[in-house]
Amino acid sequence: MPMYCYRNGRQVIERYFPMSSHPKEIVVRGKVFRRDIASEGVSVPATAGWPMECYASGVNPDQAGELRKFFKDRGCPTEVSADGNPIYRNARHRKKALKLRGFRDNSGYF
Repeated sequence: MPMYCYRNGRQVIERYFPMSSHPKEIVVRGKVFRRDIASEGVSVPATAGWPMECYASGVNPDQAGELRKFFKDRGCPTEVSADGNPIYRNARHRKKALKLRGFRDNSGYF
């Protein structure tokens, strides 16, 4: 069952309903919540761009220095956050850095 988001002011709640049988508004504890389609599509905002901190290709925080050195030694200097996440400057940089580590982004369209 898909999840649908409903908003009342700043408060957003999620509810599951069978496909195409969701109400336009629901009442929870006396408050009316209206469906908020924009909240359902939240992941990475379209306005977010580069640089991008990549959590999926990160390492443990105590290995951040090793990852930084790995990239530098292979000709792809990459900033690594204190949490161990590489920070890619643009799509080309991301592709090169991932390839060096043997990773492939199936959603990256490259």
